[in-house]
Amino acid sequence: SSGINAECPLRPGTEADCEVTNTRYDGQILCLGKKLNDRIGGQKWFMVGAGAIGCELLKNFALMGVGHNDGMLTVTDMDTIERSNLNRQFLFRSWDVTKLKSDTACKAVKVMNPGINVTSHQNRVGPETEKIYTDDFFAKIDGVANALDNVDARTYMDRRCVYYRLPLLESGTLGTKGNVQVVLPSITESYSSSQDPPEKTIPMCTLKNFPNAIEHTIQWARDQFEGLFTKSAENSSKYLSEPKFLEKQKTVGSMLGLLHGLKKDLVDDRPTSMEDCIKWARFLFEDNFHNTIAQLLFNFPPDQTTTSGAPFWSGPKRCPTPANFDVNDEFHLNFIIAAANLRAFNFSIPACRDRKYFAKVAESINVPIFEPRSGVKIAVTEAEAEAENSYDGSGSSDSLAVLQKELSAIPDLSSIRIQVADFEKDDDTNFHMDYITACSNIRAACYKIAPADKHKTKLIAGKIIPAIATTTAVVAGLVSIEMYKIISGQSNVELYKNAFLNLALPFFAFSEPITAPKNKFYETEWTLWDRFDIKGDITLQELLDKFEKEHKLEITMLSQGVCMLYAFFMPADKRKERSAMKISALVEQVTKKKIPSHKRALVLEICCNDDEGEDLDTPYINYILPQ
Repeated sequence: SSGINAECPLRPGTEADCEVTNTRYDGQILCLGKKLNDRIGGQKWFMVGAGAIGCELLKNFALMGVGHNDGMLTVTDMDTIERSNLNRQFLFRSWDVTKLKSDTACKAVKVMNPGINVTSHQNRVGPETEKIYTDDFFAKIDGVANALDNVDARTYMDRRCVYYRLPLLESGTLGTKGNVQVVLPSITESYSSSQDPPEKTIPMCTLKNFPNAIEHTIQWARDQFEGLFTKSAENSSKYLSEPKFLEKQKTVGSMLGLLHGLKKDLVDDRPTSMEDCIKWARFLFEDNFHNTIAQLLFNFPPDQTTTSGAPFWSGPKRCPTPANFDVNDEFHLNFIIAAANLRAFNFSIPACRDRKYFAKVAESINVPIFEPRSGVKIAVTEAEAEAENSYDGSGSSDSLAVLQKELSAIPDLSSIRIQVADFEKDDDTNFHMDYITACSNIRAACYKIAPADKHKTKLIAGKIIPAIATTTAVVAGLVSIEMYKIISGQSNVELYKNAFLNLALPFFAFSEPITAPKNKFYETEWTLWDRFDIKGDITLQELLDKFEKEHKLEITMLSQGVCMLYAFFMPADKRKERSAMKISALVEQVTKKKIPSHKRALVLEICCNDDEGEDLDTPYINYILPQ
């Protein structure tokens, strides 16, 4: 069991300790005792996220009385409430839609327990908010509870907890599946110590030429959205705003491909009106759903056979039919409207929703008749598709210079305002899901695949697995039990339980948290929780001498972030100059930045040799600055 059992000494020690006092916490006092109840009331915890798990956790913590005395719950979430949240984030009501999640959740639990001390923030956690969540902030809290929905934020908070040596309660859900992980300072491994296996991906040749399921056409549409309206716009924007953007390209081939794309977008096909955008969308339709498929059928006719004599178009390979544009087909017109408006957005042209106008303009456009060409290579296997995708292009410096000259010769490039369309599935006004739905369904029709409505397309394109409130409630309950153990001060790892569950089976598994792996230099054992703490501002030479004398370690390289402060292979005069400098001054000189006033310490990474000149793995240096 993961709960409080006979082995877990959370129960009150004496009869007096469990004497009820006619408060809302009498039930908790009967089970756990007054001392632990008082300790719970004095806790200061940081909760990151106020979504599905966040609402459940916050409700549990409020009912447990976490921070009800002189403690505090600090909750941060930058998101606002959407209508789709209401079926599982139960602290929110229909009238709360568009309000901030953290503010609304904190107000809701204050109604449940007016005595709770809770503060709401609206900040993303990350390097950009370290001036808010400073060393002083983390020094005052007792632990962190994550209620996040992405791995990047989870690993960031995990690193923070390891650095500040704070307990972390990590949890997550995926449909009927859920997990809870307990991270204990100096005892267990951290969240980042292990990784999930990579997600299964759709083979590239299936996506490009041989789809057989709606998931394939949706992913293809999603990839096309990214290429046309995000990546291309990003490249154009950077070319116009960053003078050295082209210099960052690694090869002539990649630069040539980029310049061709820039010339196409900024010169050849640059729109100045919605009519231009409609024309571009109409040609895109023809290329996507007629010409490409016509070329495919030219290469591999419907009666094509393999070398063994078997039909080529069999099994998962569906023989497609090119689409002929029909303004009366809802998906066809939807595609033109969405594609034209997205193109218009990229070039800061006002949007238009007049279907009759789009139909009239699209119908009037003269599209050249496509003639398939011999010698066009089409990938049939995954290896061929990957080789085609990774091909870096070819070209000479001469053609590169010509393209650069043509681009720089356009006089009004500086006046173009490019906007990047970052995919957002939940905004029904931005044409993102309209484009992907129409694009996917037209391609599906070409390959005789059943279409999907906008809602199903959104679930697949956004990789959404419907959240289930029951899973969230179970996970939050298990987190709360582990929190009791942490607050009670249990140090025996066997008393804690990581949890893995799947309500659909049903399956529940509990395991002891994995202890932190031990490393060693000489006879000193260390884990990811250890570091060398050095107080006071000393010179680089004093630091090198200190390690030689106290630890028999020769520091061969010293860095802070991405900046190299010292290396044994540096020129002698540079080593001599830096050796005499205080570490703080050296960091400011090399990084060309002042150390922020809220920083209490610097993290210095080191490479060391032992007394025989062999490389050793060692902890980092926590260089504590004078206050």
